[in-house]
Amino acid sequence: MPSFSTPLRRAGLAAALGALPAALLAQTTEPATLQEIRVEATPERETATGPVYGYAARRSATATKTDTPLHETPQSVTVVTRDQLTDQGTTNLQDALGYAAGVRSDAYGIDSRADSVRIRGTEPTLYLDGLRQHYDYYTSTTRIEPYTLERLEVLRGPAAMLYGQGSTGGIINMVSKRPQAEFQGEAGIQLGNRGRKQAQVDLTGPLTADGQWLYRLVALKRDADTQVDHVKDNRSLVMPSLTWRPSASTSLTLQGLWQKDESGSTAQFMPWSGMRTDNPNGRIPTSRFIGEPGHDRYDSRRTSFGWLFEHRFNDQWSFSQGFRHANNKVDYLTHYADSFTDPGGWAADPINQRRIARYADDAITKVRIDTLDQHLTGKLQTGIVQHQVLLGFDWTRYRRDRRSGAADGGTIDAYDPVYGNYTPPVLTDEPRYTLRQAGLYLQDQMKIGKHWIVAAGVRHDRTTAGLAGSADEKDNATTKRLGVMYVADNGLAPYINYSESFTPVPGTDKDGARFKPLRGEQWELGVKHQSADGRRMATASVYQLKEKNQLAGDPANPLYSIQVGATKTKGLELEYRGAITRGFDLIAHYNYIDLDKSLEGMPRHQAAAWGKWRFALGGVNGFALGAGVRWMSSFRDGVAPTTPLVTLFDAMVSYETDHWRYALNLNNLTDKTYVATCLSRGDCWYGARRSIIASATYKF
Repeated sequence: MPSFSTPLRRAGLAAALGALPAALLAQTTEPATLQEIRVEATPERETATGPVYGYAARRSATATKTDTPLHETPQSVTVVTRDQLTDQGTTNLQDALGYAAGVRSDAYGIDSRADSVRIRGTEPTLYLDGLRQHYDYYTSTTRIEPYTLERLEVLRGPAAMLYGQGSTGGIINMVSKRPQAEFQGEAGIQLGNRGRKQAQVDLTGPLTADGQWLYRLVALKRDADTQVDHVKDNRSLVMPSLTWRPSASTSLTLQGLWQKDESGSTAQFMPWSGMRTDNPNGRIPTSRFIGEPGHDRYDSRRTSFGWLFEHRFNDQWSFSQGFRHANNKVDYLTHYADSFTDPGGWAADPINQRRIARYADDAITKVRIDTLDQHLTGKLQTGIVQHQVLLGFDWTRYRRDRRSGAADGGTIDAYDPVYGNYTPPVLTDEPRYTLRQAGLYLQDQMKIGKHWIVAAGVRHDRTTAGLAGSADEKDNATTKRLGVMYVADNGLAPYINYSESFTPVPGTDKDGARFKPLRGEQWELGVKHQSADGRRMATASVYQLKEKNQLAGDPANPLYSIQVGATKTKGLELEYRGAITRGFDLIAHYNYIDLDKSLEGMPRHQAAAWGKWRFALGGVNGFALGAGVRWMSSFRDGVAPTTPLVTLFDAMVSYETDHWRYALNLNNLTDKTYVATCLSRGDCWYGARRSIIASATYKF
């Protein structure tokens, strides 16, 4: 395996490979022969990154990095289509995943800072167009805007063989809207409760008569409040993209983004008492804010630029490359409740349980991330075996600069807050944190005869990370994946899959020995069924996840940790997506998870179903009704009080003509007040209250 352990070699290799698009474009002399593309794709014209008609996608590239039918992919994948995002009035990633199998979409309730999602019990890794979105949690991230997405894909289980370090539970790959060959556009407005006002526009089409140049422009402006007092949800966004197709075999898409968010923290970290257990003052209101108006905020700015390049040498060989440079700036100034000194209680006011102590924690973080992924794909034949071979290299450089400070935030009456009694923390510079990762991977997708499919791959990674002024921590890992599937003539496709993950663990034990990377593996056994017309897809799977090198407290030295822990999680997932009749579409899933007790608690059982019925009224077509139900069982995290079961209802009504679409969306229809999670460390999190959004969209 070639070594790329030095920054110089990695930078040189990245620069050389980064020049490939220009070299390949320079070789392109074939005249343009461009096929017309319909945005409302039929199943026959669907691609792995393009539009999907309805709720059942047929193809995806997330699990293989090739345009592969889902029915021939031996691993669980859920595709949330643009139609579903629109029908359900999705406003954030958590909304988008509320009906996805294997996902807990509100692990920390309503959270304005980040999308707190869990896949198979663990936090997933986020990707945009196949490139990693970030490496830190909420203190340095910007939330994705669903209006900019064409589709959203959930790959359940480890994906290190293709993507490198990341979650054992799975990844979320978001596919952005891209220029289309046929002109279309839309402009819309939204009005909703909590002062929501939003305007958006999406334009795409050819710039030149020969179709060589295509464009897309997505823009959005929103002013809104949240269910928590003094916390806004404002956003301004512009996302332009430009595609150059000098021939039928070559395309280069340039992508840009400017996004500005003005918000705060809906997470107040309130104690069990007053949230789940009795408090003499009653229940803490869901709107309660215990921070400091005018000071507390979560403001983020994100700018990015990149490209997606594809070149087909002939019918057998092709090359693809994606690159993105992104800058994030996050101002996170916050006060939050001390629910931890006396877990779940009121350490500052144990008798009256009204005044709660606060932590003051301020941070200003700047992040720069460069991400490159490229691969060569070849189609070969050896006897009765058809091969699709993928040889790839990816590289990431991540840099974080932060000024931070913490202080005693004083106390505040959580039932009748009076603001203004605080002293902001003094900010000091932290050492710069830098991470570099490079990986080589090889995959072979084999089709043996008519029915058998085998997908095998191996990858080697090297990572270097550290703080300025300290020695770097270096890790390397080899990860593998193997999947076998049998595709029967009747549409059934049973499969078995083995995959691995790894995640570097920073720090040392009491003797100064570096921690080993967290290693994970999964066995998955499942079956898929796709209807002959591709409009319906059902999946059933069982899995077992194991992780080793978990950190645990050192019993002999409480200030240190040791690596002795291991976890094992098992589960079952059932999912259906697609049409029941010509006028009725359905999404439904059920999850069962037997979560390792050392992991944060989550419901053992979850189920959800969403149906959309299209009908005519008085001889007028274009009407639709949507209804959904989401249910989760009660659960408990360690010594925390039980989080009760909850059933939530969603609804939609719409009317659509050739040019206009009017819709009304209601999430949590009955405005149920519920606790999404209580943690053993002492705090609880409220779920989202009722959301009402009326929208009008003009299409042209």
